[in-house]
Amino acid sequence: MEREIQVFVAVNFFVIGLSHIFQRSAWVEFFAKLHSLGRLGPFAEGFLYLNFGAMIVSFHNVWTFPKVVLTLIGWVHISKALFRFVAPAAVLRTYERMGMERAWQIQVAGGFSLALSAFFLFLAFQETVP
Repeated sequence: MEREIQVFVAVNFFVIGLSHIFQRSAWVEFFAKLHSLGRLGPFAEGFLYLNFGAMIVSFHNVWTFPKVVLTLIGWVHISKALFRFVAPAAVLRTYERMGMERAWQIQVAGGFSLALSAFFLFLAFQETVP
């Protein structure tokens, strides 16, 4: 199941990464919509982080380098979910700062997501190479 989770995460990071690069204005709108929902916005985002992180840590509990990177990402996502559930007001302040003038940061995050996708694909398939 370890390899399957690595591929699952690689596919997710690939799609989200491309979306961040090519649809940055849609992401700005997404965060504006979350902000407009008040405390419910961070909760909605928190469920996304929680499900993704829980899937990773449930099926990829590996603590040796380099595979530990994925396990740590899972725990980071769970931590981000917890923060959204217990401190939604702080997250709302973060949403307030996101506008088109900072949309380039979304594209940078997209590039980082693509790099992580490549890394996790490498991890998933390095063992199949003789």
